[in-house]
Formats: sequence, C-alpha cells, structure tokens
Amino acid sequence: MNQTTIHIVSPISLTMSELKTLLCSGGSVFEIFAGLLVLHLIYQRIRTRVKVYLLDFTCYRAPDSNRVPMSTLIETIYLDDKLDQESIDFQARILERSWLSNQTSIPPSLMEIPLKKSLSSVQIETMTTIFTSVEDLLKKNKLSPRSIDILITNCSLHSPTPSLSAMVINKFHMRSNIKSFNLSGMGCAAGILSVGLANDLLKVHRGSLALIISTEALNTHWYIGKDRSMLLTNCLFRMGAAAILMSSDNHDRGNAKYELLHVVRTNKAKDDRAYRCIYQDIDSEEKQGVSITKDVISVAGEMLKMNLTSLGPLVLPYLEQFQYVIQHILNKKLKIYKSSSSYTPNFKTAFEHFCIHTGGRAVIQAMEMNLNLTKEDIEPSKMTLHRFGNTSSSSIWYALSYLEAKRRMKEGDRVLQIAFGSGFKCNSAVWRCIRDVEPNTENKWLGFIDSYPVDVPLL
Repeated sequence: MNQTTIHIVSPISLTMSELKTLLCSGGSVFEIFAGLLVLHLIYQRIRTRVKVYLLDFTCYRAPDSNRVPMSTLIETIYLDDKLDQESIDFQARILERSWLSNQTSIPPSLMEIPLKKSLSSVQIETMTTIFTSVEDLLKKNKLSPRSIDILITNCSLHSPTPSLSAMVINKFHMRSNIKSFNLSGMGCAAGILSVGLANDLLKVHRGSLALIISTEALNTHWYIGKDRSMLLTNCLFRMGAAAILMSSDNHDRGNAKYELLHVVRTNKAKDDRAYRCIYQDIDSEEKQGVSITKDVISVAGEMLKMNLTSLGPLVLPYLEQFQYVIQHILNKKLKIYKSSSSYTPNFKTAFEHFCIHTGGRAVIQAMEMNLNLTKEDIEPSKMTLHRFGNTSSSSIWYALSYLEAKRRMKEGDRVLQIAFGSGFKCNSAVWRCIRDVEPNTENKWLGFIDSYPVDVPLL
C-alpha cells in the first residue's frame, strides 16, 4: 500500500525563494498553506514591537537615627586627628555650598570615632538599603520573589563574593533559573545602564518581569586622607537605594506607570582626560579614595553634547532638528556665526519633566545652563540633592519620586532621566507616562512634600 509522506515546513528554513519554488513546483495544499501561515506569523512577530513598561519603583529612606546634620559632620571631621586644618576647612567650605540639608543620611559606622571601615560594616549597609527597598516594592505590588525572571544589581565600589545579586537571591529565595546580573565599577550612570540592560533582555525574553536594584556603598569609599580631590566624595555622597520593577508583558500595561521609549548611552573611556576625571586610586600616604578632578564639569559638558546629539533625532520635533542643522552648517561651513551663538535645541519641546542625576550643585547648574532649563525643570533634582544628597545611581529615582509626590506626572507626559558616571559616561532614558500617577504610601517624599520646594542659598 502506497504511503503519502507529508513534509512539515520549518519556520526557520523556509525562505521567500524556497516558498516561490514550493508554489511553482506544485507542492501539496497543506505544505503551501503551512508555509504561508509561518510567514504570516513571522511577519506579525517582527511587526509587533515589544514594549517595555515600568510597573513601579521604591526608594530607600534611612531612619532619622542615620541623619548627619552639617554641624555633626563638621564636628566629626574636626575630631579626626589625622586631618590638618586646611583639609578640615576645605570640607567645611564644600559642605556649606553643597545644597545638602541636615536631613541627609550616612551609615552609623561612619559616625564612630575612630571611624570604622570594614567588610562587615559595608555588608550591613548594603543589606539594609537593598533588602528594605526590595521588600517594600514586592509588598506594595503583592508579588512573590519567585515571579521575578531577571535580576540586575548595580553598586559601583562594593563588589563582594558572592555577588550582591546572589545575596538578593539568597535572601528572597528566588528561582534557580533566574537570569541574574551584577554590575560594578560603572559609577553613578549605572542606574540607566541597568535600565538599558533590562530593556534588551525583556525584549528577547518576552513577557518577563525584571527587578533592578541600584545603590552605592559609602563605607567602602569613605576617604580618611588629606587629598582634596578625594575629600569631595565625603561631602556629597549619602545613603540611598532604589528598586525598580519592569515588564515586557502586554497584560501588565494596565498596571504600569510608564513606557520606556529610548535609552541612549555614550562612553568616552578611550580619552585619557575623561577616563581619569573620576578615578579610584591611592594618595601619597597610601590611603584609598575616589578622586574627582577639576576636569569633571567640562568633560560632563562634552559628554552631554554627545548624548543629546544621539538622543535629539529620536525625540525632537522636525522643526527643532531643522533649525539645529541649519545653524550647524552656518557655523562650521560658512563661518557666519561665532560658536558662542550656536543654536541649542529646545528639549522642552520633547519633554515635560527632567530628572537629572544629583551629582552635585555644579552638575545641576551646568545642566540648567546647557539645556536652557527653568527653575521648575531642575526642581526635582535640586530638592533631591537637598533632602537626600548624592545617592549615586539611584538619585534619578528619588527625583522621579518627587514629581509623583507633587502629582505632576500626567498621562502622556514624557520624562528624561540623565546621569553621568566614571569612565566617563553619560546615559539617558526617556519614559512616557501611561496614566496620571498618584503618590502611594511607599513614596518616601510623603510626610514632608508640602514643605518643598525650599529656598537653597546660592553661595
């Protein structure tokens, strides 16, 4: 008895030329139908862009017992017998002009005399900030830790073994097949870098849930020497962390706050001047610290220009792009205008809100000037610096939390998050608000948001 063999067409092996051959050679109706169906499904999959959503996030707020008023910090500095009077006076001047309030926090180990730097101290610090942030986020969204598919942690200066991501998996008993990543040494820009990594992974693994944890460990890099470029970090960095929940499941859109539109990363590590402007090193007395050179502001300006040059075509209206191109041609080719009069695109036509990394007063002021921003535009970052200090990679989330607490995030609003980091890097992320966002009980600004904004002296 004759047997009829039916060949099932592979979705991968079938090409347009093979389909044409199949049709012309008189293939069976079933084969032709299967081929057309597979092509249709492939076309629909390619055509449908994977959307990535931000479901929710939480920020860490230290207890009042961790507060470090300026007077207390300066007194602690004065009691340090390892510092000379010039180093003490330098830190006092920086603190006075820093925009930081008496509400910022540092780990208890750094308030001890003599100061206590140890592995156990930094482990306690990171476990406190990370575990609290994650617990708040999971509890708020009624999620089981086992529902997390992708885990990304970033902390620049503390990279233990096992990693921080492994520490989180162990604490919350996450699944054994979770995709985990631990980023270190990436500086303050690592928060957006983590968002970019999560975005790429979520698009490949559709329908997945990603948890990002951004923090920095102060105990590790608190400097106890006399080098002024290294003393700056003690004056600016404070305790903080953020946990962020992202998804590529279309069913999560109804519960999401924001949709991720763009992530742009620029890196200038090939340039020695940029590479060395924020650098972990040892001073002349063999004491370890992170040096911040005077080049950092000019390098940040160059990196901002590079990043916005890449971001502009993605977000700016055509008219703004056209004006910029015309001005650029006149400047570079015809040399009609001086470079000082070059046209700066109006990024306020692309964004309603800005969350600038709170690297310091100089960083925020430089962004205000370079982008022609108003006082209201820089208010979230300025108030974040005042209330929480420079919390490194998590600072952009404190700024976004401020906007939510002020009930300014409305449906359709676009927000730009931008951060600078060692390397040197400038990273930016663009989000679109899906619905009017009301602050919830876990918003760390609630309880004192009505007293903001506050006047910060311009010394």
